[in-house]
Amino acid sequence: MKNIGQLNEEYSRVFEQQVFVESKLDYRILEHHKILLQQLAHMGNSGVTVFDLFKKEHVFSSYNLETLFGYDMEAIEKVGTDYFTSRIHPEDCLVLTRNGIHLLDFILSLPVDEQKDYKLVNEYRILNQEGNYIRVIEQHQALEQDCLDNLWLSLAVIDISPNQEEYQGVRCQLLNFKTGKFIPLFLSEAIVKPSIELTRREIEVLELIREGLLSKEISNKLFISVHTVNTHRQRILEKLGADNSMEAVKYASQLGLLQ
Repeated sequence: MKNIGQLNEEYSRVFEQQVFVESKLDYRILEHHKILLQQLAHMGNSGVTVFDLFKKEHVFSSYNLETLFGYDMEAIEKVGTDYFTSRIHPEDCLVLTRNGIHLLDFILSLPVDEQKDYKLVNEYRILNQEGNYIRVIEQHQALEQDCLDNLWLSLAVIDISPNQEEYQGVRCQLLNFKTGKFIPLFLSEAIVKPSIELTRREIEVLELIREGLLSKEISNKLFISVHTVNTHRQRILEKLGADNSMEAVKYASQLGLLQ
């Protein structure tokens, strides 16, 4: 199984299939959408977000994400997309990332006039206000293409699932809403378990890195040599497929390896 680092690399590869020209992106379109999407969130009592494939970040989040799911709106503003990822169950996050790669590959392979005909419906687990995992249903679809026919803005609508059974995994379906047909694109019910294992000492080192400690400070705190600390750092990067320590902390957190 590929780790989160490898999956993110694949995601970047898929994103690079499109070539954007920033001067040709009219963000007045987004501002117009924001007004309508806030109304949609209010009327449907659903969470709504918009992802910008040029900026590779969320550029709109409806105000009610806080009341519906306990999301920290200030953190969303500061942290951005990584905040949404941090709320997803680590196992589900891997499946959703893998499926997102397949979806984008599929959508970009379609004729431009068909790219808006599909909707991805995911059911997965997120943390709620009380710090417990609940199941939600999220619907993704293309919102806007730019003048060069790039898939530019993606819309997501998220609701609490009426099915809160103890199902451990992700369910997803790809729907062509013009024809009503479901596309068998994903292994939607596969449960992905992290195949990465860090030793107790590696986890201790990574947790101290997360706290901002340097190798010398970690050495003093754990009573080991700086050389040993750096060896642990290198092995952590190799196991997680990360390019640097901050990526390693991010990936390990997504995998549920850190407290």
